[in-house]
Amino acid sequence: MPKVGMEPVRRRALMDATLKAVGDHGSLAVTMSEIARHAGVSPALAHHYFGSKEQLLLATIRNLLQQLRDDAVKAVQAVHTPREKLSAIIRVSFHADQFAPETIAAWLAFYAEAQRSEETRRLLVLYARRLRSNLVARLATLCPREDAVRIAEGAAAMIDGLYIRQGLRAAPISAAASIALTEDYLEAQLRVVGGTASGAAPHPPAGTFSPQAGRRTDTAPSPSAVPSPRLRGEG
Repeated sequence: MPKVGMEPVRRRALMDATLKAVGDHGSLAVTMSEIARHAGVSPALAHHYFGSKEQLLLATIRNLLQQLRDDAVKAVQAVHTPREKLSAIIRVSFHADQFAPETIAAWLAFYAEAQRSEETRRLLVLYARRLRSNLVARLATLCPREDAVRIAEGAAAMIDGLYIRQGLRAAPISAAASIALTEDYLEAQLRVVGGTASGAAPHPPAGTFSPQAGRRTDTAPSPSAVPSPRLRGEG
């Protein structure tokens, strides 16, 4: 029988263990026993709390999305201007917790699962829409809404695309470099539509960031250089 008051602790430990196990495997091909071992509990206790591996996976995704949302709310509330709020959203997207290798691998595994699980797909579409909505809301105070929607789509695609690059290890880019690349895109787009004057946060001149050299170059990012977006399945 589980100890009274331990359920929230055990549930959180199991969700954290799921994230780590899925990230280590790079897929959802993990067993409840493996997850329970990572969490330091018995498989029977894991089944008691979640019923099945599928329910544990869904709870883990919900917890991951809730943490991301909570971090975004705190970051946005801590600054004042619309431009600063945009930067806060970008920083949260590449926070150390979100950009850890096992977390990125788990995100990619969850997106693969969304191709066959309607519930997983629904949760990840919710994430995509929330990110887009947060970006559009701040951009719309700096430029016409039509431009805000277009720029938000590009920024979200960059965030998702940089995750893919990091997850595939094809061209590892640090969190700081990913933030700089996304900021450069926003700044360049806002300049085009004349939207940086209203509440803009101080920001270095636009230009691409070279992760290998660790410095900025003079070349402005072109649309063709924007990475492919993370699979979303919007509908």
